[in-house]
Amino acid sequence: MKTLKELMINLLNSFGLAWWVEIVTETPRCTYYFGPFFTKSEAEIAKSGYIDDLEQEGAQGIAFLVKRCKPNMLTISDDLEEIPSPTGRPAFNL
Repeated sequence: MKTLKELMINLLNSFGLAWWVEIVTETPRCTYYFGPFFTKSEAEIAKSGYIDDLEQEGAQGIAFLVKRCKPNMLTISDDLEEIPSPTGRPAFNL
């Protein structure tokens, strides 16, 4: 069963009022969102763990911001190559 705090966080998040940690890295070129959090101070405390994890994974040029938002995606990568469109015909054409 969800606690009252979890319910409040979900409610705030549904209106875009929950707190999130946004971390942008230069290498790889990504934006990460961690949250949601009930208060800004909770997000501030948690951010160091997320930054440490990204540094251990080799991320460089790390910048962060704690803000109220409602991200549509939790990880946005600018480094992903586009997948080429399939060419030719299918092997089985029904």
